[in-house]
Amino acid sequence: MVRNPERRAALVDAGVEVLAREGARGLTFRAVDAEAGVPVGTASNYFSSRDDLLRQIDIRLHERLAPDPVVLAELMKAPKDRALVTAFMHDLMARAQADRTGYLALMEMRLEATRRPELRASFTKTVRADLEYAMDFHRDAGLPGGDETVTVLYLAMLGLLLEHLTLPGVLEGVLPGVSVPDGLVERIVATIVPESDARSGADAGSGSGSVSGQR
Repeated sequence: MVRNPERRAALVDAGVEVLAREGARGLTFRAVDAEAGVPVGTASNYFSSRDDLLRQIDIRLHERLAPDPVVLAELMKAPKDRALVTAFMHDLMARAQADRTGYLALMEMRLEATRRPELRASFTKTVRADLEYAMDFHRDAGLPGGDETVTVLYLAMLGLLLEHLTLPGVLEGVLPGVSVPDGLVERIVATIVPESDARSGADAGSGSGSVSGQR
């Protein structure tokens, strides 16, 4: 059977919508067909199993949530300092807000991975590769801080994304005078990332980095 690549892509995006709205338990071929507006049985002709669909959603989310190369290139014209790291984090937050559905689907993928060993193995590999790419990218760029800084920044931003996209009221007014999320982004970077790359202590041996490539 000849399959239409455009229809396949539309089905995967429909799967993202269903996953974000209904959770993994609601991700059925019938639900994907309904979301995509295609005849019942269409998704089952394009994906061999639910696990296959989840793998394709993982790949699609990687594409949807990745930094825009044009934006990245423009940002890289700036001095390689803490202000640039802050700009990267604002871009990350802007992408999350622009594609909230994609980020919610990504969070659902994390939850589903806790229940499915095969998915956990492949998803862990994907997310770890994203983090290591970001470390390598910013090490080469010479941004301040080392891999330890990058890891803590990654964890802090992941927490901010989780709260802001799911329970935003938790953070409103928690720090008087600090806006949500932009003010918190700036506080996170200012707290974690050094002003300049002193290359001292434990960070110095790890290389520099940030999480501009994080999804």
